[in-house]
Amino acid sequence: MAQLFEIHPDNPQPRLLKQAQALLAGGAILAVPTDSSYALVCRLDDKNAVDRMRRVRQIDDKRLLSLLCRDLSELASYAHVDNRQFRLLKLATPGPYTFVLEATKEVPRRVSHPQRKTIGLRVPDRKGLQLLLELHGAPLLATTLIAPGETEPLNDPEDILERFGKTIDGVLDGGSCPLEPTTVIDLTPMNTGGEPQVLRQGGGSLARLGL
Repeated sequence: MAQLFEIHPDNPQPRLLKQAQALLAGGAILAVPTDSSYALVCRLDDKNAVDRMRRVRQIDDKRLLSLLCRDLSELASYAHVDNRQFRLLKLATPGPYTFVLEATKEVPRRVSHPQRKTIGLRVPDRKGLQLLLELHGAPLLATTLIAPGETEPLNDPEDILERFGKTIDGVLDGGSCPLEPTTVIDLTPMNTGGEPQVLRQGGGSLARLGL
């Protein structure tokens, strides 16, 4: 049965976050609160955990996963970012935005887009998750926690534990999250002088980015 970590949303307990991070280091899949619903996360470099996470969500390797980063400097290690793109990223992070960028060689091929070699990256604005990323010392691979056959993400930690307790390893209970998904913006057209392309309007305001 998955382990439940009940953390305070504003002042998360370091002891519990260290226990959760230890699970991740050992190959675990966790459900964690973000600034746009709960998500499943695992280590980027753990192929078995990535494959398990896809099976839990019942998604194939064509579905783009996202990298959760601590800050822009970490994001720039996993994506090629020019000055125009960086200015836009600076306006939006941290926050409920996912940016599609050209992946660097630091990103395993199995988790980038198979044809375009792109990756979705975000810097979440959620205290507990930020501290977990800091303890982990590297980005986490993530996918929105949506039950197979459903369209809405899950938002209740007890419900997540009841439905996924046998297939994931832990739930970071930080209370409820917004149910609105991230705004997804493809920045790769900017590589050739084009404009950002909004792929999905979600919780992140386009006005904040001047779009």
